[in-house]
Amino acid sequence: MECKKGWLTSGAFAALCGTTKETLRHYKDIGLLSPAHQGDNSYFYYDVEQFYDFYAISIFRQTGTPLEKIRRCLQGQDTAQTQELLREQKGRLETERQKLEHMDFVLSSALRNLEFGPVSNMVPQTAWFEAEHLLALPVEELEGLMAPLAGEDEMLIAVLERCQRLCGQYRIQTDFQLGAIHQPGEQDGPGAISHLYTRIKEKADFPYYMEKPAGHYLYLCCRGRWDISEGYAVLKSYILEQGLKITGNFYACDLAGFILNSVEKNAASMISVGLLGNPAASR
Repeated sequence: MECKKGWLTSGAFAALCGTTKETLRHYKDIGLLSPAHQGDNSYFYYDVEQFYDFYAISIFRQTGTPLEKIRRCLQGQDTAQTQELLREQKGRLETERQKLEHMDFVLSSALRNLEFGPVSNMVPQTAWFEAEHLLALPVEELEGLMAPLAGEDEMLIAVLERCQRLCGQYRIQTDFQLGAIHQPGEQDGPGAISHLYTRIKEKADFPYYMEKPAGHYLYLCCRGRWDISEGYAVLKSYILEQGLKITGNFYACDLAGFILNSVEKNAASMISVGLLGNPAASR
C-alpha cells in the first residue's frame, strides 16, 4: 500500500480538522475540498497542508457564506474576489456582534430587575446604584405628538414609536423597559413627571441622553399593582419622618417588564431617589 509521509486518511484528517468523515465526503462530492492523493489501494488521502483549506472553509461557513460561493473563491484564487468575500464576512460578523451585544444588554437588564424579587413590598430601603444611561423623552414633546385628551394607550404608542425612531437614527440599543422621571416637588416629595425614559446600553451623544448618576439611593418596590401612587406617598412620608436629605430626581421604573407584566399580580415597579449624607440613617 502506497502511503507517504504527510498523507492522512479521511478519518485522521477529519480528526485533525475537528469534523466528520461525512462532511469531508460531502465537500469532496461537490468539489469544494478534494483529497490530494489516491493510493494504489484506491483509498484517498489528504495532505496535512489541506488543514488550512478546511480551516478557511469553516471560517467562511460560520459567517453564512454559501458553499458554492466558497468553492468559486477557493478555486479561483483571485485576490480581489477573496478580499470582497472577506469584507462581506466582516460585515456579517459586525452585524451579529451588535445583535449579541444587544441581547446581552436586554437579558442583563431583565435579570437585574428580577433580582429585586426578594425585596419587601412597599418598604423603603437604601442601596448603592450604579449609573444608568437613559433615553429621556420630555413629556411636553410627547403630548405634542398626540391628540388632546389622549389616553394611556395612545401615550404608550407615542413613546414606543418615538424610542424606535431615535434608536434607529442614533444607532442606540435599548431594552424598551419604560420609566418616568419626576422632578422634586414640595416637602421633598415627587413632583410632576418631566420625562418618560428607557434605559440604553451606554452613554450617547444625542439630544435625548440623560444619566441617572451613581450613588446611594432610597428606593421602594411596589408589587402586584399597576397603580403605584401609594408607593410615592409611602416614600414621601418616610423621607419626612426620617429627616432625610434627597438629591436629584425621582425615578420610577418597571421591574417585571415584558417577561412577567402581562397580569397585574405579577406587576413590579421601583421608585428611587438619590440621598445626601450618610444613608445609614435610613436603614
